[in-house]
Amino acid sequence: MAEVVDMKTGHDAAIRARAWDAAACVPDPEIPMVTVADLGILRSVETDADGRILARVTPTYSGCPATQLIEQMVLEALQQAGFEDARVESVLSPAWTTDWISDEGKEKLRQFGIAPPEKTSNSKRALFGETIVNCPRCGSSETERVSEFGSTPCKALHRCTACKEPFDYFKCL
Repeated sequence: MAEVVDMKTGHDAAIRARAWDAAACVPDPEIPMVTVADLGILRSVETDADGRILARVTPTYSGCPATQLIEQMVLEALQQAGFEDARVESVLSPAWTTDWISDEGKEKLRQFGIAPPEKTSNSKRALFGETIVNCPRCGSSETERVSEFGSTPCKALHRCTACKEPFDYFKCL
């Protein structure tokens, strides 16, 4: 098979794709059933001016305690894939949003018992938890918020009034 070369940068697109695949497999350390790619934290994998692999990541929020660990895990994944001189850069703008979570990532959250963020046309209502959250276990919309904060700062604790099970809701940001 012939190599695919990006004429704009002069770098091999297949190498960048291999680097993306390596970085994209990194699990989120707080929610390990989803990857950094599923969550949209992994923004891009490119080659820099020196031809080295550069992965860009955006934390879910600027105070996320897992940010440095995620960057280290992405770097290690790239190095294990043969990109010894790879770099990882944190990108804060534009700010991460739950809109970046892939449909596959949302389904993985649901299967693990975490309600994925619900789209809403009113960001104030979403921010203050005034949105309908379906139970990830039974699917009921008869749920209530127990606490604005769950097992991590990006989740809120809810309870289903139909099946009586507690569950985390990944807050819509």
